[in-house]
Amino acid sequence: MTTKRYCYACDLKDNAQLIAAYKAYHAEGKAWPEITKSIKDAGIVDMQIYLTGNRMFMIMEVDETFNPEEKAKMDANNPKVQEWERLMWKYQQELPWAKKGEKWIALEQIFQL
Repeated sequence: MTTKRYCYACDLKDNAQLIAAYKAYHAEGKAWPEITKSIKDAGIVDMQIYLTGNRMFMIMEVDETFNPEEKAKMDANNPKVQEWERLMWKYQQELPWAKKGEKWIALEQIFQL
């Protein structure tokens, strides 16, 4: 199986209590099963989120079936994903250079060894 990597960044609100709550939602086994199913159904074979301060980095490994536009359509038509996104938006904030309402911003790869 051939995979491709996508990397994104998003900020959390700079509030220790909100960050702790966000981390609790993402602790092992705590993410809603409908959310993890929607991730896998889109062709995402691995997803990891890292945090430093209030900035997060998400790394996704996807298979050949993954299409970012199709994933966005699937999410828009999934009420449980929309509920999760509304809930997470209470903790997240746009990066300073993001478009209005844009959460996760694709990272530009600038080096590879």
